[in-house]
Amino acid sequence: MRITFAGAAGTVTGSRYLLETESARILVDCGLFQGLKSLRERNWAPLPFAAASLDAVVLTHAHIDHSGYLPRLINAGFRGKVWCTQGTADLLQILLPDSGFLQEEEARRANRYEYTHHHPALPLYTRAEAERALELLSPVDFHAAFTPARGVQCSFSRAGHILGSACLRVEADDRSVVFSGDVGRPHDPVMRPPEALSACDYLVIESTYGDRRHPNEDISARLVALTNTTLERGGTLVIPAFAVGRAQHLLHLLGGLREERLIPHVPIYLDSPMAIDATHLLMRYPKDHCLSAEECERLGKVAHFTGTPDESRVLDQDATPKIIISASGMATGGRVLHHLRRFLPEARNTVLLVGYQASGTRGRSLQEGADELKIHGQYVSVRAQIAHIDGLSAHADYAELIDWLKQSGLAPRRVFVSHGEPGPADAFRRRLRDTFAWDVRVPELGDVAELP
Repeated sequence: MRITFAGAAGTVTGSRYLLETESARILVDCGLFQGLKSLRERNWAPLPFAAASLDAVVLTHAHIDHSGYLPRLINAGFRGKVWCTQGTADLLQILLPDSGFLQEEEARRANRYEYTHHHPALPLYTRAEAERALELLSPVDFHAAFTPARGVQCSFSRAGHILGSACLRVEADDRSVVFSGDVGRPHDPVMRPPEALSACDYLVIESTYGDRRHPNEDISARLVALTNTTLERGGTLVIPAFAVGRAQHLLHLLGGLREERLIPHVPIYLDSPMAIDATHLLMRYPKDHCLSAEECERLGKVAHFTGTPDESRVLDQDATPKIIISASGMATGGRVLHHLRRFLPEARNTVLLVGYQASGTRGRSLQEGADELKIHGQYVSVRAQIAHIDGLSAHADYAELIDWLKQSGLAPRRVFVSHGEPGPADAFRRRLRDTFAWDVRVPELGDVAELP
């Protein structure tokens, strides 16, 4: 058995792990690279393996950095099944077509305004190609054993990151490997906590926050202060939020704060068709979340759902105070870019970042204090207040990950730290070594690890 690290090495995006046994070749996760141009260009590069040679793909969850390369893989010749949880399959019905649509929109805009070096600019894949990928999905229940290829047995356990997110256990050739996927937090107000892992020979674990703790702050109090300060000066609060996970978390928090009269009863808008659909979908999976029936009902009523582009454009024409939650969470695309163009130049407004911002994204640039931002080929001045609430992240920090591993009682032969930028990944390697005395490695892109 061996693993080729074809993504999520030295970066938090592009998760792809080629797992080879004596009788099978399986790709664990099939994500897009995002952020820096040098990373995004990898999406266009030839694969380091033949797509047609794969027996199956297994997905840990639906986020595009773990699933968004599927249409390209199919175009390259893959014809097997794509295994995932039922929640992931349902989310992909929303996320993948939207990803294809955004690819087409970006190409059209680049050609129209001529801010591309490629003539013509082409989409990475189309909405139609994304929809064809959905035909290969093969959903299974949590904890149910499944066989994606000859001689390989797998099962999923809950990871607590987003709806349907899972840790994957693989058994083959008398060895066992666990892929953590993205691991949620132990006390998330919406998602249930990650389940303890079962014993394994090898572990591949994420390290998004491998070098830091989430601040011990009162998130509600911070959100109240930012909201009220912005509204008092007549501004609009724009929140770029991941459509799946953070958008629902924010609706839950804002609904509670407004119910307690801690923030004014100004309009709240959820301006993302994907986030709207994901909010409705979450209600159908009570075993994945910890909201009561009353909280679920409030979640569906706290915001105006702006489904159409015309409704979205009206928000930018409205100068009255309001709250806009829109995707994408790192401001890499989607409707939030139009809102940033409109509201960033005015000091009375606030842009609130609520999740991890990868290198090379507009969100990271704002977080690091950029005074202008390039959007749709033009530079936009940043005069609005830029704020960040790190405690809203859907990723466990290094201490939460270590506590989770202690509860699991593992004794792996070797651990591979992935899905982290170089500093956090190496810091987490050292923590794991010092805490557990494990053999821990940080693979680089293209590394091949033999699992003896």
